[in-house]
Amino acid sequence: MTRDVARARLRGGTSASGFLRLVAHTDPVALVGITLSITLSVLLDLTGAASGVESLLAGLMGITISLLVDSLARAERRFHLRTLLDGPPWLAQTATEVAASMREATEQHAGTRVAVEAQRRYEQFRLEAEQFAQGRVIRRGDEDEDLLGATRSCVHRLDALTNVMPRASGELSWWRSEIGRRYWEANVEALRRGVRITRVFVYATLTDELSELVGRQRAAGARVGLLPFGAVGSHLLVNLTLWDSSSCWEARMTAHGEIGENQFSVNRADVERLTRVFDACASMATFEDPTPTP
Repeated sequence: MTRDVARARLRGGTSASGFLRLVAHTDPVALVGITLSITLSVLLDLTGAASGVESLLAGLMGITISLLVDSLARAERRFHLRTLLDGPPWLAQTATEVAASMREATEQHAGTRVAVEAQRRYEQFRLEAEQFAQGRVIRRGDEDEDLLGATRSCVHRLDALTNVMPRASGELSWWRSEIGRRYWEANVEALRRGVRITRVFVYATLTDELSELVGRQRAAGARVGLLPFGAVGSHLLVNLTLWDSSSCWEARMTAHGEIGENQFSVNRADVERLTRVFDACASMATFEDPTPTP
């Protein structure tokens, strides 16, 4: 007897769960249509406006139309999904796996930190994907792969603007860092390939250390200009690099004057905006002809 009751409850629970799942996956327009069709059939029968058979047929016709609309909506969603996945092979192969894993994480571990973290990371991935769609890659300040990679693949021209301002870590600390040394090595390699490099240093004080750095870069073949702080508006004080007028890099600075985040972009609007910034600063800078390396 107990087993029979348990089975009945299980069957009832399964039926209810299946019905709820069906409702959840049915298009809202179809649900409204089915409800109205049933209501219309009952009203026609109760008011005597139609015979029982006629009211039943009217209800069935309305339900059929509603289910047809639901079928068309489902087909449209499937077509849209196939269109989205009709891209690189790796996208089609992994998109369904990612969706299945996220769904399992949120359903199997609902109410736990696992589900919360899964949703947070998925939202973070969505925001990053939107940046990719706009042609941008945003990284932490200590990640230099875009800055170095674009310099190593540069073909014709590299333009850069560097702000040298007093800060706790030192004015030229970035150029002395591991990232700065690797970046300059990539600059030297680019110069050897025939890339024209133009760099403007915006400075508050022309120190011996800055003069030495400028002299070393000029000696390597770069065209280097100096721009005193205050000669241009503060909105132009941006650390940036432009490659072949087709891609750009921009540093987002912290309150201490250090790079907290950097953005690499092939977005046309970003490239044009930073080109205008560089041109404005370069037009006000003082240049000297670079001294060829002996």
